[in-house]
Amino acid sequence: MLDGRRSTLQPTPDAHGSLRSGIPVPASVKKPNSNPRMSLAGPALRAQMPPPSSNPRQSMMRSNQNPLLQSTTKQNYGRTPLNSSTRRGSMWNGGGTMAAPSGSQTTKDPRPLRDRPFQTTMKQEICAYLQSAGYDIQLSTLNNIQGKEYRSIFNFLVLSLDPGHPLNASARIEDEFVPALKALCYPFTAAIDNKWLAAPASMHSWPALLGVLHWLVESCKGRDFYLASEDATLQIPSNIPEEFEDPYDHQALAFDYYSQAYILWLDMVDDFIEPNQELEDRYTRKNERAQMDLEEKTNQSEQFTSELRRLKSSAPPITKLRDENRMLKADMDKFQKILSQYDLRNKKVTDQIASVKAELATGGVQLEQLKVEQAKLAEIVKTQNLTPEEVIKMNTDHETLSQNLKDLKQKIAEVHRNVMALEVNVTNRGAAAEEAIDVYTGLLNTLELFPPLAPPLQDVDLTLDLNTAASNPQNLLTGADIRRIIKPTLSAIAESKRSERASVESERIKFDNELDQLTLECENVDEETGEVEKKVVGLNEQADDLRELAQQEAAFANDEAARLDRELGQARTAAMASGRGVQSRLQALQFAYREQVEKVSRIKEETVRAIIKNTHDIAMFKAEVSQHLTDLRAFTEGE
Repeated sequence: MLDGRRSTLQPTPDAHGSLRSGIPVPASVKKPNSNPRMSLAGPALRAQMPPPSSNPRQSMMRSNQNPLLQSTTKQNYGRTPLNSSTRRGSMWNGGGTMAAPSGSQTTKDPRPLRDRPFQTTMKQEICAYLQSAGYDIQLSTLNNIQGKEYRSIFNFLVLSLDPGHPLNASARIEDEFVPALKALCYPFTAAIDNKWLAAPASMHSWPALLGVLHWLVESCKGRDFYLASEDATLQIPSNIPEEFEDPYDHQALAFDYYSQAYILWLDMVDDFIEPNQELEDRYTRKNERAQMDLEEKTNQSEQFTSELRRLKSSAPPITKLRDENRMLKADMDKFQKILSQYDLRNKKVTDQIASVKAELATGGVQLEQLKVEQAKLAEIVKTQNLTPEEVIKMNTDHETLSQNLKDLKQKIAEVHRNVMALEVNVTNRGAAAEEAIDVYTGLLNTLELFPPLAPPLQDVDLTLDLNTAASNPQNLLTGADIRRIIKPTLSAIAESKRSERASVESERIKFDNELDQLTLECENVDEETGEVEKKVVGLNEQADDLRELAQQEAAFANDEAARLDRELGQARTAAMASGRGVQSRLQALQFAYREQVEKVSRIKEETVRAIIKNTHDIAMFKAEVSQHLTDLRAFTEGE
């Protein structure tokens, strides 16, 4: 903040500077007589010191701009030139160092200026740059140049490099040539003679003067490239992103704030409301983005922490995978056993089908033999001579036998139908029995009762297998005895499972009771939290009241500091008018005032931190500040 402390205003460090030469200078700065406020730093150090003025407020700011873009030889009041004792050299010399040439030492130009091919190259580069910059020139102009043309090109390049450089069109070029080069930090000014400008195209002067133009062109190219690079060292406030951490961005905002506040201050405005609000809004937006990012990172950190806590509290995943692998291997063994049983059953069915096919083939052969025998008997009957009575008897016997044969065939058919019905019933019941065995085996697998069982039943095998081809009904089921082993074992297992279920149900009821108690405790904690929040709201309202009171006290202290600042400015003006002898006393007063302002600032910060603790500290702070201000006023009036 600059309120009440403008006499201690110091420039912000700016290693590379900003594009300040393009900023228009306010009328209050260009015309010292149109505004009663002038710069306390005096005029530019390259100009003659003007007589002291009665201006009550003058600038103490020193320019610290970019050496590539700074304006040179500004002799108007209110400007902020660089100190000539600390002038920076050109950045285009070897190694990028900025070292100004010494007046007592001549630096030799390492360029082959008298080499004709090098001169041709320089001419082409100069002509190309001037044409690209909008300057109407031909290459033939540089081959036989006149003094007027050389001055026009020189002025154009100097103003392109530094638009604020004061060039006088009515002055002689000999008077402005070397000072302009020194202001632009040309490293070889000591090797230039002003007499060469009378005839720049002569043999002895043209190489050095051409080298000057080429150096200016290269500097302009570097300046254009630097301006187009959008580098952070340009310190353009409009190019600063919403989120920034570069020190140059902070310096750009600080310099822009100082510039706006300085202009308002020179216009007799003591409250920098707009610059303060703009700077606060800019950092508020930056802080909002940073706060959002912080909250997001905090949420992610909490999620990762909870995930880590959950992973640490739970068993390692490798344990779960090993258990699952062990269970899958046990299931695989069970499935292998089931598959082997199905293979045995399939083999038995295949053998039964093969035996039935063999019986069918044997019956077919016997049927063919009977047909052949019947044909033979029919031939024999035809060849015999029999009497009618024998024939009648034979016919009667044949009919009787035929009838008996029909009856026997019917009985055989009935028996065959009964056998087929019984076979179908047996097949259906066998299929139903096999399905029941499959269901039983599936239930054993689902209930994890497939062998081997858990101790003490590890020797019991509950599996069953159906053998439908067995001739003895007792051998239809293979495996353990159902009545003596399987049924008692399953009853024991069911009883143990029922007891386990009863214990689990009792545990569940116990946990439900504990959960209800915890829920009741959580509701009580929520009620207590609501009461604490109400108390916090009341304390916040009290803190707001105390903060408003502190702000009123701080405003009163700022008004007192501003009044003392005005009195100090009057004293400083009187000291400057009385002569240099009083300047030491004025500096002592400035140092004392700066110390007092720093003490006031420190006390103000301590007061802000102590607002919430006790209101008694605020009253003590008020008394202490009043005492300091009274002492300072007495000391100022005494001086």
